[in-house]
Amino acid sequence: MNDQHWGPSISADIVVIGGGTAGIGFVASLLKRDPGLSITVIEPSTHHYYQPAWTLVGGGAYDVKNTARPMSKVMPRQANWLQAAVTAIDPDQRLLTLNDQRTVSYQNLIVCPGLRLAWEKIEGLQESLGHHGVTSNYSYQHAQYTWDQVQKLRGGKALFTQPAMPIKCAGAPQKAVYLSCDHWRKAAVLNNINVEFNLAGAALFGVATFVPPLMKYIEKYNAQLAFNSNLVKVDGPAKTAWFEIKDADGNLTRVAKIFDLLHVVPPQVSPDFIAQSPLADAAGWCEVNPHSLQHPRYPEVFALGDICGTSNAKTAAAVRKQVVVVAENLLALRQQLPLPLKYDGYGSCPLTVEKGKVILAEFGYAGKLLPTFPMDPTVARRSAWFLKATLLPWFYWNGMLKGREWLTGLSKVD
Repeated sequence: MNDQHWGPSISADIVVIGGGTAGIGFVASLLKRDPGLSITVIEPSTHHYYQPAWTLVGGGAYDVKNTARPMSKVMPRQANWLQAAVTAIDPDQRLLTLNDQRTVSYQNLIVCPGLRLAWEKIEGLQESLGHHGVTSNYSYQHAQYTWDQVQKLRGGKALFTQPAMPIKCAGAPQKAVYLSCDHWRKAAVLNNINVEFNLAGAALFGVATFVPPLMKYIEKYNAQLAFNSNLVKVDGPAKTAWFEIKDADGNLTRVAKIFDLLHVVPPQVSPDFIAQSPLADAAGWCEVNPHSLQHPRYPEVFALGDICGTSNAKTAAAVRKQVVVVAENLLALRQQLPLPLKYDGYGSCPLTVEKGKVILAEFGYAGKLLPTFPMDPTVARRSAWFLKATLLPWFYWNGMLKGREWLTGLSKVD
């Protein structure tokens, strides 16, 4: 159902902000439990994207067209789809304001709009993106351009970047490095290319267990690591990128680097309507209890997905577990029962270290390893590539977005 007959003031029961992985997955799971619920989804986009495959697109291993579907095709039929954007939240009045000045009141609010890619925070990037060898797998429009440029490059300088955390899919920046290098190695041109991975932080990966096996691939590809190196400016026509380098004392020095290919991962922030609302934590993300995913000051509000101010990896795999937690806890709240489930911070990062092999990193809060399969998770495996490139996309469209909760074992509250 769309919003064409709705008036300027809308009174709703359960309102979900966002029609991405978290929003659609949650609504589908909730309706599986109670098909009679009245759920309103607020989402402005016309299309829904399977973003985890964009890294594969940039590595020549996936068709970008298969990562997009019309929003109308994935929106659960029982849900009321309000095709608009939220611009303000007043949780004290339980009231949302939309970009067309309509208002929506709610009884329960589920916050899952995702995060915002802040391309504008890098000077000159928006003008250069998609031209002059400047690209990003974080964009549907440019993931294919990444692969085009990787194939064309036969020598020179290839720069890859990673901004300050948090970002969605924290492994994606280095996946671009590995898949590009693997292609160049197989094309016998890797020795002609100076590969440099610039990270704003001081570690290759946030979970120490996986750093040694990843370093073996960095060394295999002869890629150089530049830590504490943050991209701040791009001049596409001049093929020059500027980085702010932080030394041990915190002093910043701006350094210019010439490139032939520049793969950029943009800074990522909370949407303004969350960051500027009473729902936000000090960093601007939606504040929630890290286990129940319920807001600490507004108990009728839950959040899931990338918007959460929790320390888990912002991945689709995290959402797979979170939708069950929020669905069960919301229904319990509405029945005035104790919240039954707790989220353990599970996230997964299938690290595509070469075309055909993946290191499947699965972990929870505090970096605790949470492998699904009884195998050494630090070993690159072909089976994990099959999971990443074939099984997970199928499961996403046919399982997760349909409310099928496979591999979602969760802990109950003690």
